Amino acid sequence: MCGDCVEKEYPNRGTICLENGSFLLNFTGCAVCNKRDFMLITNKSLKEEDGEEIVTYDHLCKNCHHVVARHEYTFSIMDEFQEYTMLCLLCGKAEDTISILPDDPRQMTLLF
Repeated sequence: MCGDCVEKEYPNRGTICLENGSFLLNFTGCAVCNKRDFMLITNKSLKEEDGEEIVTYDHLCKNCHHVVARHEYTFSIMDEFQEYTMLCLLCGKAEDTISILPDDPRQMTLLF
């Protein structure tokens, strides 16, 4: 993957986990052809392993097809929570956990 094409490698995106798309604000331009344009998404795959859904794909320069980054997104259900992660040189790193219950047990206050 190409660190010369991005402003910051693996920026911290908090809880923003992208299953598809590109974080173009972090794309400074292609280090090979020196153009800043939209990205192509290629080699997209979806597989399930042990109850975990894994989506991977490559970000390519639209003009010269230089591989800028490899994107990985995961989704799983652990107990009463949906867990999401993202790791990509271009889009960054992020993780999020959301309760599948109507009322999130982490947000409940103890009544004593």
